Amino acid sequence: MLHIRLSTALLLATSCALWTAVSMEMVTTCDNGDNVQRLSCDLGVIAVQKALYGREDKVTCSAGKPPQQLANTECAQAGTVDALKTRCNGKKVCEINTDFVRTSDPCYGIFKYLQTKYTCFPANHVVACEGSSAHLYCDEGQVITVYGADYGRRDQTTCSYKRPEAQILNVDCSNPTNIVATRCNGKNSCTVEASNSVFTDPCGGTYKYLEVAYVCESKTGSSETMLHIRLSTALLLATSCVLWTAVSMEMVTTCDNDDNVQRLSCDVGVIAVQTALYGRADEVTCSEEIPPQQLANTACAQEGTVDALKTRCNGKKVCEINTDFIRTSDPCDGIFKYLQTKYTCFPANHVVACEGSSAHLYCDKGQVITVYGADYGRRDQTTCSYKRPESKILNVDCSNPTNIVATRCDGKNSCTVEASNSVFTDPCGGTYKYLEVAYVCDYRM
Repeated sequence: MLHIRLSTALLLATSCALWTAVSMEMVTTCDNGDNVQRLSCDLGVIAVQKALYGREDKVTCSAGKPPQQLANTECAQAGTVDALKTRCNGKKVCEINTDFVRTSDPCYGIFKYLQTKYTCFPANHVVACEGSSAHLYCDEGQVITVYGADYGRRDQTTCSYKRPEAQILNVDCSNPTNIVATRCNGKNSCTVEASNSVFTDPCGGTYKYLEVAYVCESKTGSSETMLHIRLSTALLLATSCVLWTAVSMEMVTTCDNDDNVQRLSCDVGVIAVQTALYGRADEVTCSEEIPPQQLANTACAQEGTVDALKTRCNGKKVCEINTDFIRTSDPCDGIFKYLQTKYTCFPANHVVACEGSSAHLYCDKGQVITVYGADYGRRDQTTCSYKRPESKILNVDCSNPTNIVATRCDGKNSCTVEASNSVFTDPCGGTYKYLEVAYVCDYRM
């Protein structure tokens, strides 16, 4: 199995992933209507390096376009990289659409695209909901350097628990601020209240949050050194060790009560389901207030459960299902059952490309791609949702595992796959979809 075929070299290389976290990521989004571009960092925060809105070759986003719309390959709108840096730097996830950068037309009659190159580096990342305080602190002998801060709201999920819907609807409320840097840079610790009185109110009636990215550096560090390579040895070593512990076993047990939800998730790496049971293996699990006769059969297991979980969840960062998903038959009539899943998280590369964008997979020289899992569809209402109509993100039961990415990319050093219905067919008409891919890089044998 792929998840246990990780070479020692791969484990060593990945455990030091944060030393190589400054490798370049690239996202390309064709300018079709309101296509969404998504930048994300599993580890660290976004640091935009380059961004192009225009055209610099005749191949990118060229499918179905007449030659005259591809002719100008020296087309670039000024200010694009600054706009992306202001919007996205210091965040874990950043979504925009081409409307955000299409402030003018740099080459009339040419079909354009947005292409962004960025790195992820291991800054500390703090979110404080409105009415709370962000606490920034470093080890003794180190001081804070704020990379980016933003007060407002960019999604409907952060700081949303039991908030009225009207207070979380406005996700176009992003207000970059230098107040945190002014208050905290050069200090060993610092507390900043997430409030309108500190930052003013960028969107009245919306419940907001403060998002901060910062690093800790030695007081003797050179101020001229680039931020993303001024990371302390302690931070790098501590964070790189996360990947060594990422293969420990996790277990989730969900009692089969109506439509209870089971959630698997990985902060680092992607899900790799090891075992799964729908049935009963003992008399204790999920036994509260259940009569003894419904606990008697402890050799009850529905066939195919682990395969169903692997198909649904492997290669994803988060996977939610309920017991209806696997309750396709009754393996033991009259017995109260549960779903118990054991899984690991391992440090695969994880890429999400919104419909109309392309997923770029690549490895270092001498290494080749092995795709662990790929899925085209929609499983939540937040991914690739920026300014999309509500009707196009409502269907979250649109999950279509595919081997197309593996067929195209396995064994190659780099590979680009377009997230489109023409490549994968349309698993749910009228829904705006995305491609999610997990892959590893291994040395050629």
